[in-house]
Order: sequence, then structure tokens, then C-alpha cells
Amino acid sequence: MGKLINIDNGGTLTDICVVDNDKVYHTKTLTTPYDLSECFFAGLRKVSQVIYGEERLGDLLQDTDYIRYSTTQGTNALVEKKGQRLGLLLSQGDSIEGFTDSKAGQEMFQALVADRVQYVNSDQDDEAYQAALVNAVNTLTASGANRLVVALSGDNYQKNEKYFKRVFLAKFQRHKLGAVPILCSHELVEDSDDLRRSWTTLFNSFLHPAMERFLFSAEHRLRAHKFKTPLLIFRNDGGSSRVAKTIAIKTYSSGPQGGAEGSRAFANHYDAKRLLMMDIGGTTTDICMIEDGEVRPMQKSQIEQLPVSFKLSDIISYGVGGSSIHQTDGDNIKVGPESVGAAPGPACFGQGGEQATITDALVIKGVLDPASYFGGDLKLDVQRAEQAITKNIADPLDRNMDQVVLDMHDAWASKVAQSLADYCEIDDETTLLAFGGAGAMAVCAIAEKAGIKRVAIPAMAAVFSAYGISFSDIAHHYEMSLGQRDNDSLRQLHDQMTERARRDMYAEGFDMDADCECVVSLEVNRGGTVTLYPLSGNLALPIDLKADEQVSLKLSVVKPLGHASMGDGQIVDATKPTFNTTRSILSHEGRIDLPLYRVEDQSPGSTGEGPAIIEDPFFTCELLPGWKFEFAANKDILLSKIN
Repeated sequence: MGKLINIDNGGTLTDICVVDNDKVYHTKTLTTPYDLSECFFAGLRKVSQVIYGEERLGDLLQDTDYIRYSTTQGTNALVEKKGQRLGLLLSQGDSIEGFTDSKAGQEMFQALVADRVQYVNSDQDDEAYQAALVNAVNTLTASGANRLVVALSGDNYQKNEKYFKRVFLAKFQRHKLGAVPILCSHELVEDSDDLRRSWTTLFNSFLHPAMERFLFSAEHRLRAHKFKTPLLIFRNDGGSSRVAKTIAIKTYSSGPQGGAEGSRAFANHYDAKRLLMMDIGGTTTDICMIEDGEVRPMQKSQIEQLPVSFKLSDIISYGVGGSSIHQTDGDNIKVGPESVGAAPGPACFGQGGEQATITDALVIKGVLDPASYFGGDLKLDVQRAEQAITKNIADPLDRNMDQVVLDMHDAWASKVAQSLADYCEIDDETTLLAFGGAGAMAVCAIAEKAGIKRVAIPAMAAVFSAYGISFSDIAHHYEMSLGQRDNDSLRQLHDQMTERARRDMYAEGFDMDADCECVVSLEVNRGGTVTLYPLSGNLALPIDLKADEQVSLKLSVVKPLGHASMGDGQIVDATKPTFNTTRSILSHEGRIDLPLYRVEDQSPGSTGEGPAIIEDPFFTCELLPGWKFEFAANKDILLSKIN
């Protein structure tokens, strides 16, 4: 088996993880939001240097079987509500009240659609209908819509949307479509719930342009380097597929889903019954629960608290990360959800940023070393950090720098801890798994505020979402509702879905019958209780099926790929940790010197107590007093509260 490259593109940093049988290589690079293909290839060049000792991009691509890619760009765009201006066409008689009957709906509808709404009367004669359609489209485009969404309602929504599309294509010249693309909801998903289907289509249209531009650009550049297989996109359902077979909404929260897949492997490795995932990047904190070895599904699939048609893992993204902007709010400090991202980034990056962030505060606090940060590839500017904090926080609050830094640290940790508490109930069985570029740096403070006594920092913490993608396979999933309740209709629908799956896997380069695993099941919704019936051999409906129960046929086809290994064993005998130096840290008692434990110097079993600093080339952890650390057999770091 050749190498498998996994890339997780975040708002601030892009992570690269290469699995080569039992070896794993990783690195990070700054995200380039103006052109994501730049950080994509910068990361490939950088990791080739890690693998070969010199930059050999061509050799890396020739030695690689597949590249799997995920991105949080869509997640971040929706969290910050920055992006496309959509125009919405609804059926005559509908209203927007369903969209705006909650605070989340009001804010999202205003950000995506605002007043760009028109209504379509499908019962008019052809001449009146065509005139009304042209007027509606022109009104929306004149009001600033750069993409159109058609989400008609009722039992005949599919028929009416298809008619709308035919008239639209006849009335508007082809070159108009490039300027103002249109998406009908039936083309994306089959769902009788009008509101849910409409939100799904709006989100997809919002996310599509940036994904399309980057992904096809990256794939084109890979072909120019003679890379032999299509770029695979890691999706939010845990599978991967080529660009042309991935719809935009499936990229939403795909990066956090990679973390969830890695967290599931971690939970099973350590037999953790209740593992709370906390992935802190530059813009968001992504939280998920793994219970009894499985990622907790979302009971009612939602994006930003709004209903969507596709099933999702219960991953919630909160607007707080390492690049979140800190501002004054009266006598308090407000954290996020706005982020400086990678461009311009925190002030200490020296790239033009002028806002105060937790990264700036931790440089002054002493937790982050200006010389060793980011593996030594990004020198931090302490003076710029001080200037940003003075201007934005210290002067408005009339506080000295030391007090403000401690206050920023407390405000940031409190917001993350509150996010954990909002997400789930914390109990004695809860272990917090902290990763991401900012996941470890204040994890003890976060855990104490949240009432958590056990914390784990995986060895691949800095790139854990990318590492988690290595547990993904090439997969396609299909689900269609069953109209006629008889076995002949069930078999006919099964044949249609199987043929579609066979074509899709052929497009991926595989013979479904020879290379893939296929699982078929029947989903029955009984008054909100969903039951799955595995199907094989002679397909038949359950004999106790009732007339008012919703029935869907589900088919999954998977081409297994090689997965990473978490290593053998777990805990080993305790040994004394290695440290050669100290670091001066600002505390409530003033500056104190703490032992600095570098991860690369520790052996399995290394055990010690706080206060201390634990540092990897790509993450730093401040271990507070009363906390113990131990390195597991594979160098995962396990923390526990001892008093």
C-alpha cells in the first residue's frame, strides 16, 4: 500500500498528516484564505521535507495512493455569517415566518437572504407564469442576489420546480447562468418537509462557490503534477469521495468530523465510555461526545440550530478559538465569535493584525515561546502583541498589562468551558479529549471550570482531525423514501439505488461487486422512534408495518482503505520525566519559573506533576498545580486532577 495523505484545512492553520503503513508524519502551515490551493501545496511541500529530509513534492505524489481533504471554511463562513447573497423563490402563499421563528433563524436568514425573496404561482397559464418568472428573477438579481434558490412547497414541489427550471433555461441565455447560478431543492435532496429542505438548499448554495473554486483548482494542479488518482473530499458523514461526487453541504463540519472519527478510535483504544471531544482551532471550538465507542448522532440534524435534511453527527461549533478577537464589553472582556483567522492573524504573527487574541495574551503570559512556536517556523512578535492588547483591552479598561493578560486568559477559558457545559452534562465518567492547535494550551483551566477531572491530549493533537481522516474509507450513502408499500416496489427501488451506487463507484475507479462492501437497510420511523432493519437476500418489508409509518431504503457502499494504527498497549510503568530548562510564566502570584517538558524528550511512562509546561513543536500545554501527567505507550498524554 502506498502513502495516504490527509489534509484538514482550518480557518487559521492547515494540518497535513501522512500515513505510511505503521509510520505517521505530520506538519502544519498557515492557511491562505485568498487562495486555498496555496496552503494546500505549501503543506504538501513541507511534509515532503519531513519525510525525505528535503523538499520532494513530485516523489511524495508518486508514492501516494490517495489524498483526502477536509475543510472548516464552510463552517467558519456560517459561524461568522460571511459569504454569498442568496435570492429565494418560494411558492405563492408561503411566507418566511417559518424561517425566522427563532433567533437563530432570524440571524441566518438575514445574513443569507435578507429581503431577497420572491413568490411563484405554479397555477398560472404559461404566458403569465413565464412573465412572472422573468420579473421575479430580475427583481432578485437587481436586489443583489448572486445565486438563486428555488424551494417550492407542497406535494408537487418536484414537478413544479422542474417546470420552473425548464422555463428559466428557456428565458435566460446560457451566459446568464454563469453569473447567477440557480439550484432547485429537488436536485439536492428528497424531503417532504418543506422548511428543512429549503434550509438545506440555502446552506448548500451558500457553501458551494468557495468549495467549487478551490477544489477543482487543487485537482487541476494535482493533475499537472501527474498525480494518478482524483482528489478525495472527506465528508461530514465520515466517508470520502471525489470532488465531482461531493455536494457542498457535505463539507460543512467535515474537519470536526475527522476529529470525531479519530476520537472514536481513541475511545475504543482506551476503553473510554464517555469521551468529550474538544477541537480548538483558530476560529471555532468543535465539540462532540463519543459514548460506548460510537460518535453520538444528532437527534434532529441541524446546522447552526436550523433543520437540514442530511443526517449529521452531533458536533457543535462554538465561535471561540485561538484567533478569536477579544473586545471590551463594559467592564468585561468579550471573546469572539469574530476571528482574525490566518490573515492577518493575531497581532503577534506580525502580518498586520491589530486585534487582541488569546494567542497574543499567551505570548505575554509566557506559555507560548516566540522562538519555538509553530516548530520555530513562525517567530512571534511580543511587542506587537502588547500594542494590540494595550489599545483594545488595557487602555479601555484602565488596567495594567499583567492583569489584562490574566483576565483575557480567564475570559477565554471560561467561554470554552461554558461551551462544554452548554453541549452536555459533565459527570465523573467524562474524559476530555483536547486537540487542535489551541486545544491543549489552557486545557487544565478549561477542565477545572467545567468540572472535568480527566483529560487526554493525543500524540497527534496538533493535527488530530487530519489524523482522524485516516480512519475514513471511500464511501457513498443513499437514502430514498418508499412510496408504494409492497415488496415489488421495495425491490424496484433497491435496484435503482444499487445501479446508481455501481455507477458512482465505477467513477471512483472500482468495481462495486468485486472491490466494495455493500450494506442495505430499511429505516422505519414510528412516531419519532427510528428502527433500522438490515436487509439481505430476499428483500421484504416488515410484516408489522403500519400505514402511517415513514419508510426509507438506505444503501451504503464502501471501498475500504488502509487505516492508521493507535499502537499497541496503553499505560506503561511510570518513569521520571526529562527536562533541561524552565520557562517564566505569569501567574496570579507574579512571574514564576516552571519546568519545561518537551514531548520529543519524553519516553513512554514519563510521569510528573504541575505546575509545568508541556511543549510539542505544534502545541503547548500549561499544566496547573494539582494536575498529574503521564505519557502512554504511544505517547498520548493523560492528565488527571489529583486534588
